[in-house]
Amino acid sequence: MTGAREPAPLEVVEYTDPLCPWAWGSEPVFRRLRAALDGRVHWRRVHAVLFDHDDDPAPDPAAETAWYARYVAGIAEQTRAPRAVPLSRVAASSWPASQVAKAAERQGTSVADRVLRRLRETVFVLGEPADTLASALDAARGVPGLDPARLAADAVHGSVVDAVRADRAEARAPLPEAFAPPGGSPHPGAAKETPDGAHRYALPTVVVRGADGHRVVPGWRPYEEYAAAVEALRPGLPRTPVPLGPDEALARHRSLTGPESAVLVRGAWPPLHAVRVETEGGPLWLHPDEAATHPALRPRVSPTG
Repeated sequence: MTGAREPAPLEVVEYTDPLCPWAWGSEPVFRRLRAALDGRVHWRRVHAVLFDHDDDPAPDPAAETAWYARYVAGIAEQTRAPRAVPLSRVAASSWPASQVAKAAERQGTSVADRVLRRLRETVFVLGEPADTLASALDAARGVPGLDPARLAADAVHGSVVDAVRADRAEARAPLPEAFAPPGGSPHPGAAKETPDGAHRYALPTVVVRGADGHRVVPGWRPYEEYAAAVEALRPGLPRTPVPLGPDEALARHRSLTGPESAVLVRGAWPPLHAVRVETEGGPLWLHPDEAATHPALRPRVSPTG
């Protein structure tokens, strides 16, 4: 007599970009979802390259930056995520940050998660998007367990560049459900038209795949919609995550916003040893070890030295 066959692994695909404001605002939900799934799925990030190499340059960069700052502020009103004021510029390219994020995956999940978080924080905490290879690598400096020399080499290696190129192509082949998403969200997540007349997933979009089909959850959505998509393909899989105490949560995540602490933490927040970083949209709280190397707290060097 043979035992019951193990169910096929479930895959959760997160279409994202390190510099996307809606993806930044979705961090509380995605962190909670990963805790609920607790490593029992294959979670894969696809970097969609929001700011592409061949995008037309703005005729008036200052006006574009002012417009984009207002756009980010409007998103932050919905997500309650921190936002930087001032924003120095609109990112010139997502390629450097995407390459660094993809390269960090070679050093393990915890390193990759932390590096991606730092890249997001360059825009929405510092106001200085990591849109060059040097600035993206610098943002990752000091992440625990990171080998910076390996990261720098991997980020420009042909296999990593090809992987980002493949991510970009995958994001530009959206499933039919992405074209007619349900309402009920200020960012319902309909597929976006690209300059060449094609389409890509709106960011963020999550696709859950299993042996019995797939589910698409586009745009900015509540936790329950993601959990329902997983439940539909693997009943009983999402388990309600147990919130952590303040000290444990800060030690695990190292960086927490107000909206994140509301869903990930039980007990009085913040802990006494947390380091507060002010932003226009509310504080970011850092573990002291994180604060010691975080770019938001490093001395700023002027362009003239």
